[in-house]
Amino acid sequence: MNWRDHVLSIPVPAESAAWRAWLAPVLFVIAWVALYSELQPATDAFMRQLPIAAGTHLWGAVSFFAFEVPKVLMLLALIVFVVGVIQTFFTPEKTRAILTGRRQGVGNAMAASLGIVTPFCSCSAVPLFIGFLTAGVPLGVTFSFLVAAPMVNEVALALLLGMFGWKIALLYLGLGLAVAFAAGLAIGRMNPVNLVEPWVFDIPAASNAEGRLTWDARFAQGWRHVREIVLKVAPYIVAGVGVGAWIHGYVPQDFMAHLMGKGNWWSVPLAVLIGVPMYSNAAGIIPIVQALLGKGAALGTTLAFMMAVTALSFPEFMILKKVMKPRLIALFAGVVTVGIIFVGYVFNLAM
Repeated sequence: MNWRDHVLSIPVPAESAAWRAWLAPVLFVIAWVALYSELQPATDAFMRQLPIAAGTHLWGAVSFFAFEVPKVLMLLALIVFVVGVIQTFFTPEKTRAILTGRRQGVGNAMAASLGIVTPFCSCSAVPLFIGFLTAGVPLGVTFSFLVAAPMVNEVALALLLGMFGWKIALLYLGLGLAVAFAAGLAIGRMNPVNLVEPWVFDIPAASNAEGRLTWDARFAQGWRHVREIVLKVAPYIVAGVGVGAWIHGYVPQDFMAHLMGKGNWWSVPLAVLIGVPMYSNAAGIIPIVQALLGKGAALGTTLAFMMAVTALSFPEFMILKKVMKPRLIALFAGVVTVGIIFVGYVFNLAM
């Protein structure tokens, strides 16, 4: 036996095997961070190679598309992997107990609160929504999370706190929670499970009642989720961001600000309608929000626009079409639209 065969024949302690299982995920995260940090420089370099004049409508649309598509896909891959691993620690029974083991409504409140502390856009919240369903969480509770995750987050709260003080920020937080809670509760009472695409429930949720899965098995679950979910929704992401890029490049802010003044009763519904075709997360929409406010748009109307972009966007519907039937998407859109319009009117009255 040569020295290599001798080394390979030495038994590997369980602790060493466990650490070895972390090698691929750690390298994946390191590579992900390195690539993600280079997205903007790479996009800038790509745009310099194109025969498009900087600052034009076409340049804005193309640069938006070139940056957002890989960004969203990378976020999806990372989030889906992490969720897949986390699911191995909870059986469907445990997850149901956490979110719905108490009296009616508690699960919706917990899901909405969880959604607020997750800095995800609408597109990246979809895999978490799928994960809840595959774990056996009721549909209404998952909708509370799906609404809260993009609608209310720490970025928007920080902006409102700095510009208008803690009272307005707290009002925004409370109303955002109320919209997510009410939307989930209303859809939960209808319980239209038959309007969810069947393939969603066919994705196996890791079940390990004794919690004795190896890290190899847990990480394998994460990679399997990446393959099964990201590949299914990727075409919808590309199409959705394409629509958002066109709106981003060709819809002038001055025109939108003119229509979003406080004096018009129809400005809030119109702002929601304008926001639906767009795509962004809260961080991406904040510069537009600041510009609109600076040009005289009403606070409530602007916030309704921001909520519509982040929680009620047409690109999101295109992505949700893969997991929901059109009737359920329409139901979801209708309930959330009513809630957002209510928030807009309350803010306009309060300011």
